[in-house]
Amino acid sequence: MDTIKEYYARIKKAGRTLIKGDDADALRREIPAITNSEVHEAKQFFPLEKFFIFGHARSGTTLLTRLVRVHPKVHCNYQGHFFTRPPTLEALVNSEQIGQWLARRSNRWNQGRDLSPLVLRTVCDFIMERDAHRVGKADRDCRVGDKSPNSLLDREAVHLLVKTYPDARLIYIVRDGRDAVLSHRFQAFIDIEHSLTEGDRRLREEFTRDPQPFLSGQRSIFTEKGLRRAAEGWVRNVTATDSAARALYGEKYLALRYEDLLADPLTTLLDLWAFLGVDTADPRLEKALDTELQSNPDADWQRKKAGDLIAAVEKGKAGSWQELFTGRDRQIFQEIAGTVLADWGYE
Repeated sequence: MDTIKEYYARIKKAGRTLIKGDDADALRREIPAITNSEVHEAKQFFPLEKFFIFGHARSGTTLLTRLVRVHPKVHCNYQGHFFTRPPTLEALVNSEQIGQWLARRSNRWNQGRDLSPLVLRTVCDFIMERDAHRVGKADRDCRVGDKSPNSLLDREAVHLLVKTYPDARLIYIVRDGRDAVLSHRFQAFIDIEHSLTEGDRRLREEFTRDPQPFLSGQRSIFTEKGLRRAAEGWVRNVTATDSAARALYGEKYLALRYEDLLADPLTTLLDLWAFLGVDTADPRLEKALDTELQSNPDADWQRKKAGDLIAAVEKGKAGSWQELFTGRDRQIFQEIAGTVLADWGYE
């Protein structure tokens, strides 16, 4: 029966190629999820427990990464984008040719099953544990994680993650959407000036020439279309990621707010380390956390790159939107995101 199905599938594929040409998308295939027995096998070679930090862009994922890894048994790096930005990890094995090779019946190494899930797991495990070894955090009781914002794939990132890491822990950090899109706006002014629309470039030039009206909420830093799109993206990311994570990870999922991290970093991190299953009684943790909070390398780098462009904007501050949003900005964001803001305690 399988041979007949394969035969008809090949005929269908050949016909599609004759009609439409050699379409690269037609060569993509669905990757099976890893099984529990395969997870057990992988852990015999790569034993460290894994965690992943997701979040909308400019929601504090970098700060959280810097703080969580001050624990002597926790390492976290960024941004692998294994599951959060195309091409994802699955691109390594999602062609039909690779699939035929990894699942070939004459291949005695695969034990009659497509090897793709184990290949993906092994690649990701090696990259992460290699880095943990580099920093001396490779004991079996250590934890290693990756932080990658998932704004581009939203809930799909969670679904891709659980196919390869059903045993991992997922952390999702949320920031007030108004501050998140405002921070992302300034990042675009600095990092992707070449990709700005004509209207955006005009706003950037006017802000550079005379920032005061923008900083006092008299003029908007956004075009209306751009702000609506940004608000919709934040709502989609927060609602879709959180609902998928709760459904797929249950007790292995933790959501936290950026503002709570700023207000009480010690309590937030103690809860997070407990969630990861590492010791929180070490008296050195508080001092290590305080020391890390004294520096802000991301802000220093951004100031150096931006020059005077954002000199008057305090990076990472909570509530900046209250000073920079115009009345129109507030109305638009409330219209689109008001319910979600309230759900997360921002209204």
